[in-house]
Amino acid sequence: MQCPSCQNTDSRVLESRSADAGRSVRRRRECLNCDFRFTTYERVETVPITVLKRNGSRETFNRSKLLNGVTRACEKTSIQSKNIEVIVDALEVQLQQRNVREVPSSEIGEMVLVNLKGISEVAYIRFASVYRQFNGINDFVETLETFNSEKGQLATVI
Repeated sequence: MQCPSCQNTDSRVLESRSADAGRSVRRRRECLNCDFRFTTYERVETVPITVLKRNGSRETFNRSKLLNGVTRACEKTSIQSKNIEVIVDALEVQLQQRNVREVPSSEIGEMVLVNLKGISEVAYIRFASVYRQFNGINDFVETLETFNSEKGQLATVI
């Protein structure tokens, strides 16, 4: 394992424990060159999922890219990082359990929005604004009205 500080490949494992409900192993390591301590995770390798992008290109599903997007949407909200991990883990499991190995990015985005809707309105709107490529205030207003009407509330926008 390469040290993130000095890029040396020699390290020793200080501690190992189960993580993600037994789906991965968390290891604390120490670099033998610079004594820097870091954490690694081992996961079972799965069949790759291909994401069909809007522009027609294909790319391999990248868990960390999805995690970064959800984390950005949840910044400065009360959502804890472990809850964000749970959301991303659940989405990844859903994708892995499908028979289809190619998934449109729009479908993944909608799956994220469904999860965020019940947790944080702010995170939902932030993620939707990037994922749905809002061009102006009308896009925000329209999404807020839809959000409120689906929750059974009066759509009031000031």
